[in-house]
Amino acid sequence: MEQLQWGRHYVAVEPTHFRVEYAINPFMDPAVQPDPERALAQWRTMVATLEGLGARVDVLPQRPDAPDMVYAMNLGLGLVREDGSRHVVMSHMRYVERRMETLSAQPWFAASGATTSYVGRDGVGAHLEAGDAFAFGGDLVVGFGPRTEELALKHLAAELGLRVRGLRITHPGMYHLDLAFCPLDERRALVCPAALDDASAAALLELVPEPLVLTEEEALTTFCANSVVVGRTVLMPACPPRVRARLEDWGFEVVLVDVAEFHKGGGSIRCLTNPVDVTLGRDLTVVPGGEVVLPAQL
Repeated sequence: MEQLQWGRHYVAVEPTHFRVEYAINPFMDPAVQPDPERALAQWRTMVATLEGLGARVDVLPQRPDAPDMVYAMNLGLGLVREDGSRHVVMSHMRYVERRMETLSAQPWFAASGATTSYVGRDGVGAHLEAGDAFAFGGDLVVGFGPRTEELALKHLAAELGLRVRGLRITHPGMYHLDLAFCPLDERRALVCPAALDDASAAALLELVPEPLVLTEEEALTTFCANSVVVGRTVLMPACPPRVRARLEDWGFEVVLVDVAEFHKGGGSIRCLTNPVDVTLGRDLTVVPGGEVVLPAQL
């Protein structure tokens, strides 16, 4: 089975100022704070494990006033053009508490040699959070609803010249698609249909030839869909026995890394790592003018 070609170059944010200062998702409670030393140790183990698997991890410093910036997946959608140049579509966060993150991330991406753009800024355009966007099957699969606005799909498709497949997220606990969907290779993915409305769940199951379907409980209590894949290795925060058995039967190796301190903020391994090596023309099929595909209502 052909492996994912992306997922070998990540951006992460060192958790020097990570804390739960407000509640913008069901997991956050300012009365339950992460242990700073334990969080930093867990993050460093995660980075070292990724590097040990052959992945590259670039590290941004964390803004003192941006406690959620450690969830780097949401900084922007990183792409590689066919000529090898890099571009990042910066997120425009739904909640004002996170919007200052891009004030530091955008200059960092630009200084690293990437061009940058926005689909929405200061209330203009539409909210986009990159934790809702994945390359799969040649298309950009984007969840919308709790964080990303449906209008953002049109902007992405037109700007990038891609087919964007939209999925409506309705579950409050799986507010980003990265909590319910994890591509494994060209045909397989972890999928939690309970995150989506009926039409979107059916569309995602049709899109993935061989889905490993997660229950609502598995997705919410273990964060197992919020994992990353490097070749045939799946780096996971936890893995229920049933899920492990299927992954190993498919030829994947499961490696567990404890990032439980970050679950207190509502994110896990995928949220902490942003893949920036998705390539136009290889992982994503170029569609002149772009196209948005939404599920037919059931």
